Amino acid sequence: MFENLVYIKIGIAVLVGATFILLFLLFRNIKSLVPDENREYMDPLPPSLTLLWPLVNLLAHCIGERLSVDYLVKINTDLKRSAIDYIFTAEQFFALRLIATVLMAIVTYFGLAMLEIHDWLYVSIGALVGLVLPSLSLSDRRKAREKEIIKSLPTFLDFLVMAIQAGMNFSGAMAQAVDKGPEGAIKVEFQRVLRDIKAGMSRTESLRSMSERLEIRDITAFVTAVVQSEKTGSSVGESLKIQADQRRTERFQRAEKAAMQAPVKLIFPLVAFIFPLTFVILGFPIVMKFMYDM
Repeated sequence: MFENLVYIKIGIAVLVGATFILLFLLFRNIKSLVPDENREYMDPLPPSLTLLWPLVNLLAHCIGERLSVDYLVKINTDLKRSAIDYIFTAEQFFALRLIATVLMAIVTYFGLAMLEIHDWLYVSIGALVGLVLPSLSLSDRRKAREKEIIKSLPTFLDFLVMAIQAGMNFSGAMAQAVDKGPEGAIKVEFQRVLRDIKAGMSRTESLRSMSERLEIRDITAFVTAVVQSEKTGSSVGESLKIQADQRRTERFQRAEKAAMQAPVKLIFPLVAFIFPLTFVILGFPIVMKFMYDM
């Protein structure tokens, strides 16, 4: 009986080893069908994605063609607005969502197994979190970047106005503002505008491309003012000065509005958490005193 048990363990080990070998060969054969990715003009990958990238490319190649065009256009727009469209494509982002789904399901399953809980509902919830988490991360990155652009736009416009008033044309003023201006998302966007101009696009087309890429009202108003000034022959410097003053006023108004909304937003945490806890701390000694006195 002991020898049979040993043979069974050996047989299981052989089957497991053969399964891993077959999976490795299958993965290698499928990977050979995936064309090599040319990342010469792409941004470097984050270190956290380096190990997963072959699997991401494999899934993107196998599933990307089956995705709807509307979904790919929407994801590609969000990637552009988040400034990570030079890291991966919409197909690769969808593949990353699938990998995150599987990994979260596995982590949830083993976490529950350690607690001796076997409920597939929690595993499904973990998988759903993994599916949604990349999209939420992309949305948070886009909102934070848009807020940074809106905040730093007046300062960048001041650099443009100073350069134009010093005698430079608009392209030279943009180059000077990019060189001397503050670091951040707005600087990256104007660097892309200058790069598009050097690649052969007209200045108007490159600015409108930035406006369409970001879809921010302040940027759209800035681009519209510059284009209209060039068409009508009016002073671009004066238009930019007006834009800078207007954007700065709007920034102050947004800060003032946020400060006025702060007390209203604090009402719920006060009522739901702080007040009950205060009553418990103050009332517990009194209740205990009455109980012992009785």
